[in-house]
Amino acid sequence: GINVFRAHSVTVSGNHVADCAFSAIRANGGSNLQVTANQCLRSGECALYAEFEFTGAVISSNLVDGGARGISIVNYMQGGRLAVCSGNLVRNIGLTAPYEDKDHQFGTGISVEADTTVTGNVIEDAERVGLALGWGPYLRDVVATGNVIRGSGTGILVSVVEGAGSTVISDNIISGATKGAIVG
Repeated sequence: GINVFRAHSVTVSGNHVADCAFSAIRANGGSNLQVTANQCLRSGECALYAEFEFTGAVISSNLVDGGARGISIVNYMQGGRLAVCSGNLVRNIGLTAPYEDKDHQFGTGISVEADTTVTGNVIEDAERVGLALGWGPYLRDVVATGNVIRGSGTGILVSVVEGAGSTVISDNIISGATKGAIVG
C-alpha cells in the first residue's frame, strides 16, 4: 500500500489501507520513521514493517486487522534497531501468506529484535505467537511491558539461544495462550 524506501524522517499517519497482497505500510532502510494512527485491514503478508538499516522508528496507535504478520520491527543483523511500538491494536493474524518461508513463520502479532520498547499494545487472535522477541541471536535490549495478549498459540516467544541479549518481560496480561504464556 505505502512503501518508504531509504527515505528518512518520514511520517505515515491517518491512512486507511486495505486488501494489499503484501504490506499495508512497509519501511525499508528509513530512519526516524513515524507510523501512527493508520488502519491496516486484511494484509496478505505483514501489515506494518520497519526493516533493514533503520535507526529510529515509532509505530503507535495503529489498528491492524488481518494479515500473516501484524507489526514487524526487525532485521537487526542488517542494522535495524531503535524503536518504540506502543498503543497498537493487532488482531486476526493468521498462518496464510502469499508465499512459503521456511525460515520465518507466519501468524505472529508483533515481532521486534533490537533496542526496542513494546508497551501498551493489545494483540488478539494471533494464530502462532502474540509477541515475538528476537530471532536466534538477533535480540538486544528489548522491553515488553503492559501488553494484553489474548487467544494466541504462544503468548510471548523470546529467543534464548547463545548470543541473544537482554530482555525485560513484565506486567503483561496473557490470556488463552494454548501453547504457553511465555516460551523461550
